[in-house]
Amino acid sequence: MRALCIVLDSVGCGHAPDASAFGDDGANTLGHLFERIPGFALPSLAGLGLHEVLHDLDPEFPLPSPPLLPGAQFTHLTEQSTGKDTTTGHWELMGAPLEAALATFERFPDDLVSALEQAGNCRFIGNEAASGTEIIQRLGTEHLASGKPILYTSADSVLQIAAHEDPAVFGLERLQALCRTARRILDEREIRIGRVIARPFVGSSPETFKRTSNRHDYSLAPPSTILNRLEAAGVETVGVGKISDIFAQSGIAESHPTTSNADGMATIERLWREQRSSPHLVFANLVDFDMLYGHRRDPTGYAQALIEFDRWLGGFLADFHAPDLLLITADHGNDPHHTGTDHTREQVPLLTLNAPDDLLTASDFGLVARILEDFFTPTASWTR
Repeated sequence: MRALCIVLDSVGCGHAPDASAFGDDGANTLGHLFERIPGFALPSLAGLGLHEVLHDLDPEFPLPSPPLLPGAQFTHLTEQSTGKDTTTGHWELMGAPLEAALATFERFPDDLVSALEQAGNCRFIGNEAASGTEIIQRLGTEHLASGKPILYTSADSVLQIAAHEDPAVFGLERLQALCRTARRILDEREIRIGRVIARPFVGSSPETFKRTSNRHDYSLAPPSTILNRLEAAGVETVGVGKISDIFAQSGIAESHPTTSNADGMATIERLWREQRSSPHLVFANLVDFDMLYGHRRDPTGYAQALIEFDRWLGGFLADFHAPDLLLITADHGNDPHHTGTDHTREQVPLLTLNAPDDLLTASDFGLVARILEDFFTPTASWTR
C-alpha cells in the first residue's frame, strides 16, 4: 500500500472567497496562464480533471474533449487558515489548520534584531520587506564590502537572511548556523514566524549575483498532523524537496532534498520504483513554479515549468496502477500576472487517482489529510 502526494508550489486556480482581504481579488494563477499564453496546454493534468476544476470555478473555461483517466477524481480546495504562505498551506493540507495567523512584519523590532546580532556575532543590513532577488541586487555590493548579512522579510511569515557563499565574505555554514540561531531565538521569545530561510548567493556584482540551490528553511514546529498519525501507524513517510523543512522534520521518517523541479521529479520516480515492504507515503514539493517564476512575475517561465511537469507526469502515469493513490494539489497561489511579487490568496486544485469516492467534494485543504487517513487507516476515526 503506497500513496504519492505532490504539491505544485503556488499553482492556484482562482482567487479565494476572502481574497479581497489579502489584496488578491482577481488573482488566478492557472486561469490567467491558459488565457494569456498562446498554445498553453497541460494534457496529462487535463486527464486527471484539471479543466473540470477550472470550469467549476469559471463556467466560461472550456472543457476538453479527451476523456478522464480511469480512477481520476477532482475537486478544488479553499483554505480555512488565515494566510497564503507555504507553511500555512502545507500544514492545513496535512490536517493542521491554523486558528491564528502566523506573525508577519514590515520590519523586525529593534530589540529582536539586536538579540540576533549579539547571538550571531554580526551586524545586519536591510531589515525591510522586499523581493529576495531585488534586495540582493540592491544590497549585495554592500554585503561584499562589509560582510554584513542581509536581513529581510515579505508579506509571508518569514525571516530571511541572505549572504554570499564564499567563506571569505560570509560562507554557507556560517549562514546556516546564523539561521538556526534565529530560529531558536524566535521560539524562545514565542514569536510565531513560520520560517527562517537561509538565502545563499554567489557572484561579484549586481549583474552576476545569483541565489543558489543551497537554500534551507528552519520551520516553526507544527502541531500534530496526519504525518505523525501515519508514522505511528507504521506508514513510512518520505519527504521530497523542502517537505522536511516545512514540518521541522516532525512526522517525516526520511527526507530527500532537491535542487530543482527536474531533480524533484527524478527523485519521485526513483523512490516510486523502489520495492518497499511496508506501506509508505511519498510527499513531494516542487518549488520552482513559486520560487523562480511566480515571485519573479515570469508567466512564460511559469507556463514552461508546468509544461515540463505535465510531460513528465504523462510518462510517470503509464506505470501508475490501482490501488496506489495519487494526489496532486497546491499550497497557495502566486499569479505571475498579478500585481506585486507576493503569493496570492487562491483556491487550489486537487487531482486524484484511486481516491475514495465519498470524500471528493469541494472542501478545505484538510481534505488531503482525510483522504490519506482513509486510505492508510480506514478504521481510524478522524478528528480535527
